[in-house]
Amino acid sequence: MGPRMVLLHRTNAADGSFQESEMKTSANVDNARPATEASPRALAMSAPRILIADDNSQGVELLEAYLSDCDYVLETAADGEETLQKVKRWRPDLILLDVMMPKISGFEVCKRLRADAETRDIAILMVTALDQPSDIERAVEAGTDDFLTKPINKAELLLRVRSVLKSRLNKRDLDRALAYIHEVERGSK
Repeated sequence: MGPRMVLLHRTNAADGSFQESEMKTSANVDNARPATEASPRALAMSAPRILIADDNSQGVELLEAYLSDCDYVLETAADGEETLQKVKRWRPDLILLDVMMPKISGFEVCKRLRADAETRDIAILMVTALDQPSDIERAVEAGTDDFLTKPINKAELLLRVRSVLKSRLNKRDLDRALAYIHEVERGSK
């Protein structure tokens, strides 16, 4: 299965109900055409971007289905190398990262992302069939923010995705506030 992007967007209808539009494409967000009046860039700017990195197409489809009720822009990668390439090009807010992938393991992908100043703040949620305490410890040592064991429970996935995204958003706000304070202090000297 090639890479594809899914954008789900909810709009408040005149009667107070929600209407959902969906867009699927093999192109990037800028070339996608939604079924609503809003531009793809405007929709993508407001929705968190999630990269699903898994070599199992059924696992990818399940994660897409679980996330389909939320306002997320989704893209996929089928191996570690493709994951690293898409992260550099697409800049997701969160990566749902399978551990056992071809070419480069999820553990190694996580280590490389954490070692790079441009990608170290991207949220990573490892999703894997590995369930031994040593696997969880290895994931934490690699730098994951959280860890989910397959089979995936939809409610648990959604809660953890929201929690990790909120945590990253709060960190960005704090970093901006600290940078502002630093600039003010430097200007007053």
